[in-house]
Amino acid sequence: MITLNEARSIITAAEAKAGELGQPMNVAVADGGGHLIAHVRMDGAWLGSVDISIKKAFTARAFDISTRDLAKLAQNGGDFFGINTSNEGRVMIFAGGIPLYREGRVVGAIGVSGGSGAQDQAVAEAGAAYYAAR
Repeated sequence: MITLNEARSIITAAEAKAGELGQPMNVAVADGGGHLIAHVRMDGAWLGSVDISIKKAFTARAFDISTRDLAKLAQNGGDFFGINTSNEGRVMIFAGGIPLYREGRVVGAIGVSGGSGAQDQAVAEAGAAYYAAR
């Protein structure tokens, strides 16, 4: 399981990347059950993105796939078209949610929102890379 201290460190790594990009973000870390462990809303980050970041973390863990990749599969005619209406609306199919792995198993996820899709993805990747490298 991901500890609170690990979640805080993941968020710190993500915040550093957001700072490099000059884009304040909301960053959420979920545990193996998709439940929120920690969240931060950087100064100036969009209030509406709090919910989105948490849902991105849930989605990445619930389906063990990045939200960016799930979005590609959820397009009209895709295998998962309409998946975003499942789980009582908790599924987000925007870039920025990434599963976190330990010893080849998904143990949680990071969700980021507040910038463009590319920015959200880059910040989430920074948090996930920090966790993978430790």
